Amino acid sequence: MLRKILTLVIAILFTITGLILLQNALPELSVLIGYDIHSGGPFGYSWIHILFGAVSILVFGWLGWVTTPFLIKYIIRFSERVAGLLSMAPSVDIAVTLIGVIIGLVLANLIGAPFSHLPIVGPYIPVVLSVIFALVGAQVALRKSKDILDFITRRRSHRARMAGSRYGKDDDGDPLLSDLAGTDEFPMPQYTRNKLLDTSVIIDGRIEDVLQTGFLEGYMIVPHFVLDELQALSDSADSLKRAKGRRGLDLIQKLQQENRQIIIIETSDYDAISGVDSKLVEMAKDTGSAIVTNDFNLNKVATIQGIAVLNLNDLANALKIVVVPGQELSATLLREGKEHGQAVAYLQDGTMIVVEDGRRFIGKTVRVIVTSVFQTSAGRMIFAKLPAASA
Repeated sequence: MLRKILTLVIAILFTITGLILLQNALPELSVLIGYDIHSGGPFGYSWIHILFGAVSILVFGWLGWVTTPFLIKYIIRFSERVAGLLSMAPSVDIAVTLIGVIIGLVLANLIGAPFSHLPIVGPYIPVVLSVIFALVGAQVALRKSKDILDFITRRRSHRARMAGSRYGKDDDGDPLLSDLAGTDEFPMPQYTRNKLLDTSVIIDGRIEDVLQTGFLEGYMIVPHFVLDELQALSDSADSLKRAKGRRGLDLIQKLQQENRQIIIIETSDYDAISGVDSKLVEMAKDTGSAIVTNDFNLNKVATIQGIAVLNLNDLANALKIVVVPGQELSATLLREGKEHGQAVAYLQDGTMIVVEDGRRFIGKTVRVIVTSVFQTSAGRMIFAKLPAASA
């Protein structure tokens, strides 16, 4: 239906354009054929005038109808690209940018109006100023969005306090924290950012469980070049890479089914940039999104460039159970350790516990006392011993 409407509109525009061009060309045509085309006739138009009008309608209408499929293809592609970029941008940034554009257009017209009566260049000055001031206004507003939002929230908070709401003070007569929000003492929190998922975090698979907990807000965006990398892995001759690629593609399909409202496949690409990591960094800059990754190098590169990074490995380490020397734990001894008499157990988060003199209790659940905790490059390791009564 949309294509039919666009086809009709473009054909009508071409037809009107043809009639306007004919009307402007009539004086030259009259001189060329030696006949006054404006002379009277049916409805005040000469037969030649009517004939030229009909030819113009047919030619330009046909031209519009023929070129419409090509124009529609690029119009729809452009609109989808714009819609994709806007869907990734936070709503607050879009609103602030529009405010900047409107202010820029108003200033441009106020400044350009006195120059519009100049000969030759006068009519074009307001147009040029409008473009320049709109772009400048949008960029300034976007860079100062935090200050603008802070100003708005402070004004709203001030009006609420001045209104004397019955909820404005607590029992001691002090202002409530909700009334102080947005002030210098209690600044408003940062607005939710959309998240760009990279290849490593998709292959890892833990992002599915994290999404189910509801701790990640905003849209989860999977760029098309990440899909291309997963596709290349799934077609690899290496069985391990092939398994990783297929697992990643299966996970995206599952995420789309379970979280359809927040999963977005972004088709934008950066052809001039090579490397998926570099494209992710550039897209994060353009859209103000955060990157979700497990890649150490990408984490460092993005952080250096001021991009917010959420590393699932850091999250997993932060959520590990905290133990201290002297703490007593319950552990199921599963196998022998490397040293004589040792036994190995694991916490729920996978942390290894090495129990001295625990070999004879393998297969049993016993109480152990933590003696020391070591952080290694492979993770955390806990050393423990049996209580004196068990030993």
